[in-house]
Amino acid sequence: MQLILVTGAARCGKSEWAEKLAIESGKIVTYIATATVDPADAEWEARILRHQQRRPGTWQTVSAVEDLASRIDRSQPSDCLLVDSLGTWVANLLDRSDAEWEKLTDELLGKLTVSFATTILVSEETGWGVVPAYPSGRLFRDRLGMLTRQIGSIASTVYLVTGGHVLNLSQLGTKI
Repeated sequence: MQLILVTGAARCGKSEWAEKLAIESGKIVTYIATATVDPADAEWEARILRHQQRRPGTWQTVSAVEDLASRIDRSQPSDCLLVDSLGTWVANLLDRSDAEWEKLTDELLGKLTVSFATTILVSEETGWGVVPAYPSGRLFRDRLGMLTRQIGSIASTVYLVTGGHVLNLSQLGTKI
């Protein structure tokens, strides 16, 4: 199993780094998109289009707006899965109860630990600033922060991308 976590701030280059790692894997790449297209949001559609235009045409793209674990479960050892992004996936599921959320994350973590594919997950860092003023913002921050931490604890490599630079936290840091 090769599980890689790429985390960092907004617009810092996380996706580009993850894409580079996927290319370097030499495997068949499947891009797992967690975002939904909203025709009423031109700016969001433009962001999605920029991501699509950067990716090689040989990559397959699949959607996992909710059921990310089953997408990972379908992988083969010859696959490289690039999941972009955990933050969007968490946002898609904010309406779930704590019990439902725990079940979903347990399923995801379980599939990640038994997958033979190279799996690269992109996650946004939250909580480095102000505490969100609204309950939904705090719920998002807490769920994403905990999920990122859980995946980081089982990942073979964790990268922090910030200011256009990449740090290999697995080499520089110590697991808690």
